[in-house]
Amino acid sequence: MPQKILLACPFLVMAVSLAVAAETSQLTADQIVDKNVTARGGLRAWREVQTLSMTGKMDAGGNNRPTIPVPGTKTGPGMPAPRSNEQVQLPFVMELKRARKIRLEIQFHGQTAIQVYDGTNGWKLRPFLNRREVEPFTPEEKKPASLQSDLDGPLVDYAAKGTKVELEGLEKVEGKDTYKLRLTMKDGQVQHLWVDAQTFLETKIEGAPRRLDGKYHPTATYYRDYRLVNGLMVPHVLETTVEGIRQTEKIEVEKVGVNPKLDDSRFAKLQ
Repeated sequence: MPQKILLACPFLVMAVSLAVAAETSQLTADQIVDKNVTARGGLRAWREVQTLSMTGKMDAGGNNRPTIPVPGTKTGPGMPAPRSNEQVQLPFVMELKRARKIRLEIQFHGQTAIQVYDGTNGWKLRPFLNRREVEPFTPEEKKPASLQSDLDGPLVDYAAKGTKVELEGLEKVEGKDTYKLRLTMKDGQVQHLWVDAQTFLETKIEGAPRRLDGKYHPTATYYRDYRLVNGLMVPHVLETTVEGIRQTEKIEVEKVGVNPKLDDSRFAKLQ
């Protein structure tokens, strides 16, 4: 290869890199959202989705699950079982319905733990802990539930949901360039979301801080392994991290159902 061409190659690479960086930096928050919605299947497709169901396995146990820990052995008559120090993977079924209704069932040793959220209030049944009475969510459990987006995520129809989206800049997430977006909900709560600068799919979302050992620790959930389901891009691995805690919590989705028939009673207060 002629020496002039050899000398030109690094400059060409640099020029291409600068051009890509310039194009990336020129995108507005609205443009990033539009590209994200398109990458995930399109606005029209998501508007047609009224319900979703997911089945798979999720990590449970350890010392940092807030709502449905896995029990050990009973410590005494009428006493709740202690949390397991080990994580195990348990089968789960999650059902979602507009607007922001969620039902989660987890199986363990022939028993079913249930959490439901009707979009405003939540309840739980935890036979794992020898607590067989329906209990309302605590304030610390209700906050992350209230931050939960509708089944299409926080960016689809964000303006109609009363959310304000701002671009805070570019950041590396797991070695990849991402756009860091600041979301201000209509109730004033603020949440950050990261969108991959190449695929425009969500890679990470900020969660509600978790209280451990008397202190609040920041949390985040990472979205991975996107797959096409009925024309929609859906992550099949979700991993939650808690700052200062080595153990993570992973959800592995095995099957996704789009628009299954789900009655509102599925999300009402447990009987």
